[in-house]
Amino acid sequence: MGAGIEDRLLGRVRELGSVAVAFSGGVDSALVLAAAARALPAGRALAVIADSPSLARAELGAARGIAAGLGVELAEVATAELAVPGYRDNAGDRCYFCKQAVLGAVGDLALRRGFAHVATGTHADDHRALHRPGLRAARELRVVEPLAEAGLGKGDVRALAAEWSLAVADKPSTPCLASRISVGVPVSLGRLGLVERAEIAVGARLAEAGIRPRDLRVRLLGAGFRVEVDGPAHAAVEARPGLAAAVVGELGGLGLSGPGVVAAYRAPALAPPP
Repeated sequence: MGAGIEDRLLGRVRELGSVAVAFSGGVDSALVLAAAARALPAGRALAVIADSPSLARAELGAARGIAAGLGVELAEVATAELAVPGYRDNAGDRCYFCKQAVLGAVGDLALRRGFAHVATGTHADDHRALHRPGLRAARELRVVEPLAEAGLGKGDVRALAAEWSLAVADKPSTPCLASRISVGVPVSLGRLGLVERAEIAVGARLAEAGIRPRDLRVRLLGAGFRVEVDGPAHAAVEARPGLAAAVVGELGGLGLSGPGVVAAYRAPALAPPP
């Protein structure tokens, strides 16, 4: 990791004077928070996490630990994305309405607490994606993007996080629970809870078989559901006769309806329409 990238990031954050970081507990926002803790005087950085039904409880707990480890206050703000029709409808631009709600709430808190800016963990590679409606909401709300502005891509983010010994340096991407619901299938409190319970159940069932996936998603489709795990984990499941069927059967018992399948994990985060 060249000193230039680190210096550019710290310099950009230092220019902000004070910042509330929209924090998810992932490596991107954690690196921004760590940079703020390094570059700004004590008390001039604040982590803010949106606590909503789309945030898995395990992720909330992990985020608390990361912020505490960095010595930065974590504020938890309740958000109500499910009250927004565009979010619930899930027509392909759900992330726009989500970011409007989440970043709007972070911005309101930042204003009340006297922080000059709201920052996200958006990096340079995010701007190369073909479909990122959430970025439009961030632009409209004038959110700053220190990683992107300093020219850091995802590889740079992970490398610098490792250099700074951040515990999440190698953490897989963990998008919100709503990302598991296929476009065109409305987002509801029941479906979000079902996804969270299903992923916990699959993780536990595979752990019993000695398989611990790095990536795990349970996607709700228009008809049925799909369990996705990373390539090595999928190969391990396939090598055990009956395991995939057992996983699918267990999820049926939890309330997932329609045909189910265990498959290799694939991007993008939004499950494709059936």
